[in-house]
Amino acid sequence: MKKTEKSLNKKNINYVAVLLVIYDIVAVNLAYFLALWFRFDCRYSMVESSGYLDNFLKFVPIYSAFCILVFWGSKLYQSLWQFASFNEFSRIFISSFFTSIVHCVGISILFGRMPMSYYLFGSMIQFSLLIVIRFGYRFVLLQKRNARKNLRIAYASRVMLIGAGVAGQMILQDIKRAKEVKDVVYCIIDDDSSKWGKYLDGVPVVGGREHILQAVEEYGIQKIYFAIPSCDPEVKRDILNICNNTGCELRNLPGMYQLVNGEVSVASMKEVAVEDLLGRAPISVEMSDIFRQISGKVILVTGGGGSIGSELCRQIATHAPKQLIIFDMYENNAYDIEQELKEICAGLNLVVMIGSVRDSRKLHKLFETYKPEIVFHAAAHKHVPLMETSPCEAIKNNAIGTYKTAYAAMMNGCERFVLISTDKAVNPTNIMGASKRLCEMIIQSFDKMIKEGRVGELPVIQAHVEDEDGGLKVSKQKLSEISTEFVAVRFGNVLGSNGSVIPLFKKQIAHGGPVTVTHPDIIRYFMTIPEAVSLVLQAATYANGGEIFVLDMGSPMKIDTLAKNLIRLSGFTPNVDIKIEYTGLRPGEKLFEEKLMAEEGIMSTPNKLIHIGKPIEFDTDMFLQQLKFLMKACFDNRDEDVREMVMKVVTTYKPADNSVKEAAAGTGN
Repeated sequence: MKKTEKSLNKKNINYVAVLLVIYDIVAVNLAYFLALWFRFDCRYSMVESSGYLDNFLKFVPIYSAFCILVFWGSKLYQSLWQFASFNEFSRIFISSFFTSIVHCVGISILFGRMPMSYYLFGSMIQFSLLIVIRFGYRFVLLQKRNARKNLRIAYASRVMLIGAGVAGQMILQDIKRAKEVKDVVYCIIDDDSSKWGKYLDGVPVVGGREHILQAVEEYGIQKIYFAIPSCDPEVKRDILNICNNTGCELRNLPGMYQLVNGEVSVASMKEVAVEDLLGRAPISVEMSDIFRQISGKVILVTGGGGSIGSELCRQIATHAPKQLIIFDMYENNAYDIEQELKEICAGLNLVVMIGSVRDSRKLHKLFETYKPEIVFHAAAHKHVPLMETSPCEAIKNNAIGTYKTAYAAMMNGCERFVLISTDKAVNPTNIMGASKRLCEMIIQSFDKMIKEGRVGELPVIQAHVEDEDGGLKVSKQKLSEISTEFVAVRFGNVLGSNGSVIPLFKKQIAHGGPVTVTHPDIIRYFMTIPEAVSLVLQAATYANGGEIFVLDMGSPMKIDTLAKNLIRLSGFTPNVDIKIEYTGLRPGEKLFEEKLMAEEGIMSTPNKLIHIGKPIEFDTDMFLQQLKFLMKACFDNRDEDVREMVMKVVTTYKPADNSVKEAAAGTGN
């Protein structure tokens, strides 16, 4: 504060103190005069003739000076009365009581006894006059503030609070403490019936989740705050789905850590996202195992600029790898993740290389130079309709790319190779899913050949002409020493990934619709990108070779429901503000995805949400020969031959009726 402002404030305080001194002199004497006046039935002539008035007037200057000294000593002229509280009240009471006792004794000794009512009513009136001016000032200020507050409340958002527990109480107090009134809580919802009809800090608990819709209408609710951080995911999903049907703005307290750390406030709440409506507990991952696996190792992530690949890089970078290598053919994606990691992990030994997993020489040069110990293979074409019209490209990039990367890893002493797979590989109805099933069969073949000591029999597929004689097999490592562990991790759709429905729906909503859904009954399993990556990292710690790890993703969700939820979360009403159009299944698309083939079965792991699919037996030697012919057909760009050949190799691949016809016609989206 500037000197001029300080001096002005000081002058203002002194001015108030002077006025209070004058008022107190008048008040303490007026109090006892009124007591005397009341004693004689409010008739001044009787007061004057009684002789008591002379005693009173003689004592006035003495009592006035004494009171001012006592009040000054009690700091009644230094307080900020706009903030007066019990402390100020107690000081006024003690000061008034003390001066009243002195008044009674002093006037009686010096000038003579007075009527008993004079002493009693005089002290009472004095205390009343002293306190009314001081607390009256605060009362006037409070009334002005309340008037302004009520005016702001009229324009504030009407809030429903879900949860009458500790977190709910903290949110409620934070709202009431806010300097600017933006939200006002009108009602609280809690499933605990013992709380119904009671009040939390003056706000009624009106009922359980079944009363949400009724309460929203009754109280005109505009916002709903979900404040039960310990809530079971399924219960949370059910409650949020009810709230989502109200059209209110939804906000959610993310987790228990905020409650533990005392960080519960309106500011700590986030908007409810689609993943909050999935109703599945997040994956619990043993981070110490992951740290031990990654720390001090050279890690390679292919497709490191993609949705899954970039998240893999983020999580790996925080686990102290010796070196992280990002390999991607798209320079923009690779550049973005490179800059991000440089910013958040300053000491990270990071290498970014541009190249394709279809380039044998590039891959072998990379492995020979950097000797990665763990490979996470996320590079792949994944758009189902696009791959239906380009089956050769799907096989080249996904299957051939996986084979070449796995071969380079194995021949250069890599410890572990983790393939990122998909639930579309289960009983595939499209060429993308079939290509990913080929990838799984490739890593199972590599695992089997290593365990049987037949690594030398693995063919060098689609290498450069001068390398087809086995030139790429040259390695300082003896074939008998190869021990690379090959595993796959299979999961469903990833929320928010490149090409997923969420970004598409958001874009369509932003343009006013319509939101396009292929079929009203189509369902999918969903997970978040961090969950998918945590699963991949955890799977790598469990690997013994040849496994297909599968996440228990809970109950699937209808895409139609997902679209409606996203429309509501955006503040619109489905089929009123934003239309939903059903466009029909796309080429190769099926109504539902499966996590495992029926003949696979599952085995458990230490993580109850992660299972291992028992590998399906197939003739490895025949598969490798078929694969070699399949690769040649792909490089000859014989699309229809490739589709027929894939059906023979992947016996569970049954193209959907809309796949072959539309692909042949060159359609798709």
